[in-house]
Amino acid sequence: MADTKKVPASDGFRAQPYDGFNSDERPIDNESTIDAQNFAYTEDRKIGVTGAVFLILNKMIGTGIFSTPSGIFAATGSVGVCLMLWIIGGFLTFCGLSVFLEFGLAIPRSGGEKNYLERVYRHPKYLATCVLASQMILLGFSSGNSLAFGRYILYASGRETPDGWEARGIAVACVTFSVLLHSTLPKWGIRLFNVLGVFKVVILLFIVFSGFAALAGHRRVPNPHNFDNAFRIEDGDGYGGGGAYAYSNALLNIIYSYKGWENANYVLGELKNPRKTLAVAAPIAIGGVTILYVLANVAYFAAIPKSDLAKSEVIVAGLFFRNVFGESAAARSLPAFVALSNLGNVLAVSFAHARVNQELAKEGMLPFSRFWASNKPFNSPAASLFLHWLVTVVVLLAPPAGPAYSFIVNLYTYPGAWINGFVTIGLVYLQWNKSENWTSPWHTYLPISVIYLLANIFLAFVPFIPPEGDWNADGYPYYIFPVVGVGVLILGGVYWAFWTKILPRIGGYKVVADRTFDAAGVETVRYRKVPVHHASRMSSKASSSFDPSSPCYINDIKIYHNGLPGPFRIESDNLDVRLKATVDSNGKISNTDYRNRKGEHPKDPIFVDRRGNLYFTGDVRLAQVVIVIMGLACEAVGVPERVSIMVSPDIGDQRASTR
Repeated sequence: MADTKKVPASDGFRAQPYDGFNSDERPIDNESTIDAQNFAYTEDRKIGVTGAVFLILNKMIGTGIFSTPSGIFAATGSVGVCLMLWIIGGFLTFCGLSVFLEFGLAIPRSGGEKNYLERVYRHPKYLATCVLASQMILLGFSSGNSLAFGRYILYASGRETPDGWEARGIAVACVTFSVLLHSTLPKWGIRLFNVLGVFKVVILLFIVFSGFAALAGHRRVPNPHNFDNAFRIEDGDGYGGGGAYAYSNALLNIIYSYKGWENANYVLGELKNPRKTLAVAAPIAIGGVTILYVLANVAYFAAIPKSDLAKSEVIVAGLFFRNVFGESAAARSLPAFVALSNLGNVLAVSFAHARVNQELAKEGMLPFSRFWASNKPFNSPAASLFLHWLVTVVVLLAPPAGPAYSFIVNLYTYPGAWINGFVTIGLVYLQWNKSENWTSPWHTYLPISVIYLLANIFLAFVPFIPPEGDWNADGYPYYIFPVVGVGVLILGGVYWAFWTKILPRIGGYKVVADRTFDAAGVETVRYRKVPVHHASRMSSKASSSFDPSSPCYINDIKIYHNGLPGPFRIESDNLDVRLKATVDSNGKISNTDYRNRKGEHPKDPIFVDRRGNLYFTGDVRLAQVVIVIMGLACEAVGVPERVSIMVSPDIGDQRASTR
């Protein structure tokens, strides 16, 4: 096959690699080869900069800031180090934001890291998707928020040590209420978590201003003098002396509190002008939350003695209110407002994760996908909500009696270190590998990527290092949450092997991905089973055994041939293509006859010049057909060459060549 001069790629398309005739994905729609498109955003997408800021704030400000400061101080034993860790957490969040901004602005689609991992880790096909799906389904629970709700309710009712099975029972009731509300009255569920989202911001601001009052001496307890020699690391009553393991746990707790900063990346398809909106809204939201978090911790240290803070566990904010406002009924009611904010977070998380589960089911990735994808009987994702409820309840009730909050938080947060690490490695690879043709309106400098990568490596590996002293943490072996977290990711790999390799081999089919885009640029992915026809691998020697009436499929494109080299036929109802041609042993295409389903020769043809170079004009989707033709040519030659489809800025001059 003759080479041609490459035509410059347009802004929207890149060179399309075709890795053999049996490619499972529709190349022109595959996000692993197309980074950006000129989407036509519809008017009903109303989320602008302000809406995106609150979207991120509502997800970030959850139970973490009201509950995790106790465990963080207990792990470090230093007021100054705690405050520095919260600042470092904010800085690392900005580093992660920069990585996600570069990906998100280059691939402006809903889905977050699913798109980014699939863009980089294209082989083995679907492995990255399965691993991420395993983490999102099995560890996308609301257990930590629900447990915090239960403990704050007990504390508001007068219980000094709101722990044990009572708190877990209330937690189960909390997530059950949330799931039932979203299932039966979905609109009211959204309204309620939007209203409760305001509580979180108001309560956090109230804590910050109350902290300034406590610093000025307005508190019901003696001055704890926590800021005297603040950076001294102490080994006191219930805090300090944990070593590197304790610091990794503390940082995991802080990362948990900051989680939600990537929320807008999951719904990029719903943003107005996503490149501008995300680039403005995300830094504003994260900067504001970082300032509020640091000031809230200053408030806690201004009113709570160190030993009390270390032992308070989940109810840090409740203890703060008691020390500042006393034991009055009004002061006792304040923790109830924190509980309401926790309920709002449970509602928000269950709403979001249920839809993630449903989308994975719609794609056909889950067993019994039709059931999990159903909207019956209330026109809501009730089945997917039940799946979320089931995982949440199991995580709530499975741990033995005793403190479970820190374990749940670490289990929820830990696998994200691996995912974010691989996302960052992928970005560095794209930036340095020129053949990937990577471009983005946002650029993350290498030092930022390296810092974020090293932080995630620290969080991924240090929890396996035994802590100093007791090897149990809150009654659990120190290694339990990293082992379970890695196990869930490995389980995704095992599922991938069964789903795409073992079962297809037994059943005689292959899994393929149909990827389509609507007029607004919203991507729809469907994984389906396609019978394997060995014709595509047949040489001319075996052509006599092939039935040309049975086509091979690449998604909705049907391919008929009686062995290659030789004549072949391609049909696609979606693209309105009926094409006949012949390929010889040198891969040269000839005798091309291109028509539509009416039998007419289209105005914009696919044709071959004297040198065997393919050209097409008009609809760029025809590149899918050209890729199939070039794949057949490669099959005829018998060499798995890579094929490039170069799309020029001028729609009237498209060209295909091989390399």
